Amino acid sequence: MPGKSGLRVIVVGAGLAGLACASDLVAAGAAVRVLEVGDAVGGRMRTDRRAGFLLDRGFQVFNTSYPQVRRRVDLRALQLRPFTPGVLLHTAQGRVQFTDPTREPRQSRDFLTGRLARPRDMAALSALAARDMLEPASRIRHRRDRTTLAALRRSGISPDLTERLFRPFLSGVFLEDELETSSRFFHLVWRSMLRGTLCLPRHGIQAVPEQLAATLPSGAVRLETPVTELTADGVLLADGSERSADAVVVATGAAAAASLLPGLRVPATRTVTTLYHAAPAAPLAEPTLLVDSQRQVLNTSVLTQVTPGYAGDGRALISTSVLGTGASVLDGASVPGAGATAGSLEAAVRARLATLYEASTGDWEHIATYTVEGALPAMPAPWPLIRGGRVARGRYVCGDHRATGSVQGALASGSRAAREVLAAESASRPA
Repeated sequence: MPGKSGLRVIVVGAGLAGLACASDLVAAGAAVRVLEVGDAVGGRMRTDRRAGFLLDRGFQVFNTSYPQVRRRVDLRALQLRPFTPGVLLHTAQGRVQFTDPTREPRQSRDFLTGRLARPRDMAALSALAARDMLEPASRIRHRRDRTTLAALRRSGISPDLTERLFRPFLSGVFLEDELETSSRFFHLVWRSMLRGTLCLPRHGIQAVPEQLAATLPSGAVRLETPVTELTADGVLLADGSERSADAVVVATGAAAAASLLPGLRVPATRTVTTLYHAAPAAPLAEPTLLVDSQRQVLNTSVLTQVTPGYAGDGRALISTSVLGTGASVLDGASVPGAGATAGSLEAAVRARLATLYEASTGDWEHIATYTVEGALPAMPAPWPLIRGGRVARGRYVCGDHRATGSVQGALASGSRAAREVLAAESASRPA
């Protein structure tokens, strides 16, 4: 592990946080080895290729406005394809389009004509958007932290609009439907959506971590190399061998980090299940997110309307996510014999999609189901937007569970850990 500074660092985990940390350490002259248990980089941002389809492991979107993304990622190289700005709500009264009128005036008639909300709510929503979009992020980070539900009430959003728009939409963002997530995080996310564009890379979400990994020196990342414990001199691998280093950064998910760093306090996490179906034709001819106001499913979209390359045989690929392991859709299903099994969940989701898309789903093919445990950290108020990563001498931790459940949070946490390693290890070396 040769390095200009003489500092040797092992990073455990090749997700976004670990790759960002490794990149900053390498830039500072450290010798870095990234050890990853999986067969590819990316952590939770992985893409499988199956039966001619690109299947992201869980529904993924990529936000172009995050500061860390703008600093690190070559957006043009990803060949990004955008979603429609806004969402399509399926309500008991029919579909309602919620779109930013400053971007898509022609698709904003439901907002502008009051079909989405009453005039008072429209005024409150406009004021909320203007404040979050224009106010510096540093000021938002220092606001008093409440629950998101309390923040919406304080902004003048009525209970009716909260239930009609915010609760069903944000359930898919936060992976919880009580709106208990930190209001500071909500305002930052809302700001990023207003200022940026939600997209998908042409070749799947894994293209993002792959691009980050490609900036590291050749051989810096070792795949299929599980670390079983940290030792006094470095790490112990599953094959019984040891690797030495001056510092070790644990950049895994919350549960794995706690197992490697006994005593580390980690938050609870949220689970999401995503199902993929292939249809002969697209049931919705636009690249938009369709949100279920009854919250049986979180959201669904026709991914091939966003980027056609997600399917190689001309069919439409539909992604649908449900909260947790799908209890909400099973509770509302009218499928005979529905119970907590994979087959019954798929049948219940298919039945709900027929209603949401107003189309027959009988000839749809079920391609795959992904249940992602620990998909996001739970972030109840008050929530520290970022926490330090130094655990002990030579021991550090980073990841979205040390910041916020977002691409920005993971990258920022990795960057902070790198700064802490460099500061502490430099200070401990003799002049």
